[in-house]
Amino acid sequence: MTTAATGPSASTAAPAGQGVGPLLRAWRERRRVSQLELALRADSSARHISFIETGRSRPSEEMVLRLAEHLDVPVRERNALLLAAGYAPHYPETPLDSPALETLREGMERLIQGYEPYPALVVDAMYDVVAANRGVAMLLDGVPEHLLRPPLNVMRLTLHPQGLAPRIRNLREWRGHLLAQMERQIALYRSAPLRALYEEVAAHPVPETAMDPEPAGPVPYFALPMRIEHEGRVLSFISSISTFNTPMDVTVAELAIETLLPADPATVKYLHGLLS
Repeated sequence: MTTAATGPSASTAAPAGQGVGPLLRAWRERRRVSQLELALRADSSARHISFIETGRSRPSEEMVLRLAEHLDVPVRERNALLLAAGYAPHYPETPLDSPALETLREGMERLIQGYEPYPALVVDAMYDVVAANRGVAMLLDGVPEHLLRPPLNVMRLTLHPQGLAPRIRNLREWRGHLLAQMERQIALYRSAPLRALYEEVAAHPVPETAMDPEPAGPVPYFALPMRIEHEGRVLSFISSISTFNTPMDVTVAELAIETLLPADPATVKYLHGLLS
């Protein structure tokens, strides 16, 4: 399985206590945007952007939010920018079990249940599973109990040598894909907890049982599949990730819905026969 974390709690790229300027500069440099380009996007001037970044000018709350929008800064980090500029956080972080998010929780549950018999799950920013359907439970058959204790973590379940790793026939490719994804997230968010998770799962050896040769000839898939064994059959899935459009809450912004689409007719037939 794979998913995209959307913004774990993270330390910022600039040292604390230096104000909002270095933080905005760090985000601009990550996005590879010049001061002039950002000024044009934000209806400002390169001189004003330079003054903000060097601390010679204190931006208004509106300007901080406008720059963050044009730099595509994650919601959690927008709050950090506001705090560094001396303003209150703009986006709440509502606990997922709050009554205020009941409709959202029910909607996600209906969505992933409606996707059955194919696997679907909801994860948070640290790849912890928030909800999963019967298709996911089927893939986890036989996984040791110690890996199934809450909170279930997708990366641990997938890459642990006692988890799904021995069953993934193209593990070397799939493992490389997952680790590269985590590296991109770490580079973007500078998250210590995410770095610790990466170091943990990257240290797991690659089980020899998962080293079956790939089929000869061209790969008959339109995207990298996860080829995983279940009860003697090899199932093939393509992963699709969905996030919420224009989230106004940190918790909601960091949720991702992953659906595993069957990549061949044999997988479709098997799943419908197994879970119908």
